[in-house]
Amino acid sequence: MLLVLGRPPTKYQLTYAFSPGTNSDAKSAVARAFSTWASNTQFTFSESPNHEIADLKIGFYRGDHGDRAPFNGANGILAHAFAPTDGRFHYNEDHSFSVEPVAGSFHLETVALHEIGHLLGLAHSQVVNEVVVKYGINAINLSMLLHSYRESNKNSYNE
Repeated sequence: MLLVLGRPPTKYQLTYAFSPGTNSDAKSAVARAFSTWASNTQFTFSESPNHEIADLKIGFYRGDHGDRAPFNGANGILAHAFAPTDGRFHYNEDHSFSVEPVAGSFHLETVALHEIGHLLGLAHSQVVNEVVVKYGINAINLSMLLHSYRESNKNSYNE
């Protein structure tokens, strides 16, 4: 069972936006990750042109970037996201990310799948094959994740 962080969502139609300067490949990878979550949960996601008013805000940052969770270079955390209702999702710009499997780079969409789980209120799981497991985000079994999410959702949100 997955642990839920923050308050359970009461809003299921969420908007997201990217910080200025985010490249189109990164935007497409994150959009695919949102589409995967939307296809398997009660949430819908739509891109907003306005970063300031979007429910979920995505960007690439280095070091101390003003959220009290500074990145510590290329040997540290890949990304982080904050549970509802905060909505911030930050990639660590000191790491190398790619849209295709590339040696020495981290897959943008895979990292997004993991971090979106946090945006929706999921804590790290102890189940090795789930996308929100703390370590090993490359070992994804999406059907197992979504089954666990649905079960957790029933218990946490009284559905």
